Amino acid sequence: MSATIGVALLTLHLEETFSLKDKRREVRSICQQVQNRFNAAIAEVADLDDIRLATLAVTVVSNDARHAERMLATITDFVDRRLDLATLGEISTELIPLDC
Repeated sequence: MSATIGVALLTLHLEETFSLKDKRREVRSICQQVQNRFNAAIAEVADLDDIRLATLAVTVVSNDARHAERMLATITDFVDRRLDLATLGEISTELIPLDC
C-alpha cells in the first residue's frame, strides 16, 4: 500500500492590514474555513511577526498522488477566493510518496 503527502506553501500579501491583530484575524479566518471545508491541515508557519506577509502550510494525505495534487489546487483556489485583506502571492507544492 502506498500513500502520498501533499504539501503547499502559500504566501499571502496583506497590504490592507495595519496591525498584527488584523493580520491574525485574516489568517485565523482562512485557516478555520479550510479546516471546516476540507479534510486538510493548515497553519501559519512563517512571517509570524510581519504584518504584511503570512506563509501558510497546507497538507493533505491521499492514496493517489493525482488526488492529492487536485486537493491542493482546490484548496489554493478556495483560499484565493476567500481573502478579504490579502492577495495570494507565491505558491509552492510538493508531493511526497510513502510506501507503507
